Amino acid sequence: MRFHAYAPTRIDLAGGTLDIWPLYLFHPGAVTVNAAISRYAHCVVQPMRHRRVTLLSRDSNAREEFSSLQALAAPAPALSGAEGSRRCSLPLLAELVKHFAPRRGFQMTTWSEVPAGAGLGGSSALAVAICAALAKFTGARVSPHEWIAFSRDIEARVLGVPTGEQDHYPAVYGGVGAVHLDPGRTWREPLPVNLAELERRLVLVYTGQPRRSGINNWEVLKRYLDGDRRVRRNFSGIASTSAAMREALRDNNWTRMTRLLDREWHTRRRNAPAIATPFIDRLVAIARRYGAAGKVCGAGGGGGVVFICAPAKRGALAQALAKAGATLLPFKLARRGVQVERLR
Repeated sequence: MRFHAYAPTRIDLAGGTLDIWPLYLFHPGAVTVNAAISRYAHCVVQPMRHRRVTLLSRDSNAREEFSSLQALAAPAPALSGAEGSRRCSLPLLAELVKHFAPRRGFQMTTWSEVPAGAGLGGSSALAVAICAALAKFTGARVSPHEWIAFSRDIEARVLGVPTGEQDHYPAVYGGVGAVHLDPGRTWREPLPVNLAELERRLVLVYTGQPRRSGINNWEVLKRYLDGDRRVRRNFSGIASTSAAMREALRDNNWTRMTRLLDREWHTRRRNAPAIATPFIDRLVAIARRYGAAGKVCGAGGGGGVVFICAPAKRGALAQALAKAGATLLPFKLARRGVQVERLR
């Protein structure tokens, strides 16, 4: 019996980077607003008759084989913990496997429907999908909510920089939600937005310029903690915009949502000018001609860009963006979070 798990990736509408501890503690009431989309991260776990563990990534065309789980878990010579795991070309997969510790041999295959570095939470969705597949395979009694903090921490261990947790919520729950970032507790509020109407207003493109959001986040976090007044002021603006975006979604106020997306992008761009590129600026300028607003997904620096526009202009905007050189990424809003199916 094989287990196939797939988790939705996401577009973030406002409040990104606030979900990194301890940034949100300095902005009481901080929220991050995002939406799950029907571009999935996949994981298939297939039992084998021997003890061998095989890890396969279709995206990176990488393959790792170990004679047993013990061989996978053993640190490299003179290394231990996270440093030891880096000898593996698929460290995220390896670290998650160590935690669930399957008692029999298996093959794990992963792939994603979003480009690497697109800022769409692909690695987080993949971590959630792996957790779901391994939980079924091992019979582990772990609630999906527990996967959020666990996969966040494993990602941080693998990346070597602090990571947030907003990306894991849409992967687990689906839909559109506000992640509330309270002291000692983060929790998700599902937002009663008209999903069909929101879908009619969204366009997503890929610029072909991936970036490492963890690095951008770390640089901004350091500047914030070092007392950079401009960065702190901009984060206050991001926090207030995100709170307003939550209200706009609750009210299905599309006009206000468009203005807020534009404000979020301008504030984020001031916070770290390097996240914009001439190509992104050109795409956003094109969108404005159609009365639309756009922002880079995730921490910025390239990758994916999401736009909000009136339904009547959505098709023309998509064509104009494609003509300018962007790759359209068609999607639906994902109504459900991670799912697991049995394959024979």
